[in-house]
Amino acid sequence: MITNNPDYTKQHAIRVSSRQTSIPNSSVATMNVIIVFEHQRLTVHDFLHASDFDWLMAQEFAVFTIKRKQGQWQLKVGHYIGIILLPSGMTLEILPKLNQSTQSSDIVQTRHWVQGILSDLIHLDVHNNRKLPNTKNFSQFSSQSTPLPLKVLPISDWLIEQFLQRLMDYQPTKNYQAQIDNQASLQGRLLIKEQLRHNSMQPHKFICESSVLSHDMLANRLIKSALVYLMPLLPQFISSKLLQPWQQVPTLNNREMQQIAVIYAQAKHQLDVQPLQKQKLHAAQQLVDLAYWLLKQTTAATGNGIDPSRQNSSQLRLCLLIDMNQAFEQWASQRIASMFQQISSNYRPFYQTQSVWLNDAEGLACLSIRPDLLIFETVSDDCQNQNDIPASQTKDKTKGRYSHVIDIKWKYLPHAAAISASDAYQLTSYAQAYLAGQVWLVYPVLGSDRQPVVLKQQNHYDSDSDSDSSDDVKNNESADAHLWLMPFDVLTGTLNGEVLPHLDKA
Repeated sequence: MITNNPDYTKQHAIRVSSRQTSIPNSSVATMNVIIVFEHQRLTVHDFLHASDFDWLMAQEFAVFTIKRKQGQWQLKVGHYIGIILLPSGMTLEILPKLNQSTQSSDIVQTRHWVQGILSDLIHLDVHNNRKLPNTKNFSQFSSQSTPLPLKVLPISDWLIEQFLQRLMDYQPTKNYQAQIDNQASLQGRLLIKEQLRHNSMQPHKFICESSVLSHDMLANRLIKSALVYLMPLLPQFISSKLLQPWQQVPTLNNREMQQIAVIYAQAKHQLDVQPLQKQKLHAAQQLVDLAYWLLKQTTAATGNGIDPSRQNSSQLRLCLLIDMNQAFEQWASQRIASMFQQISSNYRPFYQTQSVWLNDAEGLACLSIRPDLLIFETVSDDCQNQNDIPASQTKDKTKGRYSHVIDIKWKYLPHAAAISASDAYQLTSYAQAYLAGQVWLVYPVLGSDRQPVVLKQQNHYDSDSDSDSSDDVKNNESADAHLWLMPFDVLTGTLNGEVLPHLDKA
């Protein structure tokens, strides 16, 4: 689907120059956007410019699988969402498959909840094993964003709006930095050792250290790099205006981009010690968070780039590709964990905790398991949050139990009978390994029509057989675990159905 509007440049210029952050009509904001969906097969005929298709073929992005069918090349879209700026200037927008109708209302709805996912994901702490934030930080990004209207922007324009909303309230911060110069006049502190070493034959020179006000802060450079990254989506005269306050700020170099997580941590620390008002500091931190997230996604979503016509391989091209399997797992984990913690402080979530499942006769680990989300229920109210440490490693393990083991899948599940054998085996293995009262398989749905379904496991043993063996089976806690198929409504970010009664049965 391709949409164009010649008034876009004029409308966008008015919005930026007047410093307003209101979202324009979708008819204005959808210029030069090609909309595709997960699993869709693309051919050269789906593009206005054949060179765009050839360029995508040459990049070998992980999002696409190259196929040859009926004498023509195809690009099959994988489990990804995102945007790619094509050489022609058009933007390829990849949307999820839950609703792949080309009706405008359906596309708007899909963009709406995708942007909700991105809002939450931007605030996930990705340094510490993608540890999710505490409940107090829940939806922090969303609360600062402009509420989404019925007409929703494409992902590319939405990202620009989010960035500009923060950029308009922030100017590049200056700080004093030590600068060493070999100069003709004595200014600042003379470095005696360096002077004797380098200027013994030129006494008219002085190696001095002085403090100068400079824009060369890591936070500024991080923001500038993201700003330059987004510039191709804006008209050039708007780009020049936005760049004026940032002319003296350098961007991150290639080596720093490869260490973007370290640079981000240092930038946040530099901001914390700046003499800024609380409101300005908060705005700066949010802008740095968004800039870091954009640049990190860029470095993670590159292709092999075998196109021989590329002249500047080091220049970043706007390419934001997000694995939907991982994104949905992280987002749903965050939402579900928040739900449990709001119900009771006794529920402690653990994310992606790996545990040994099978040992050999000598005790060596053979296989491990790593559920997406574990809920440990303590019996006391004074237990502190220890989300970094698995319950199996804490001293108070005997003071609670695993109440829920939750597996999260980004897959279409039309009915209970559609569950795969591998998913069913995984659920029963989790129930046995953790002796949990409930095991959930969480899957995405659109709307609240689908309700949770409990799966009852059939125990195949002869009730008239030896009574001791029958008692052993009946006393096995894992056999009594409740296996649930839990629909997760992506439109609201919540589980369908009355969840609280299900918790009581755990």
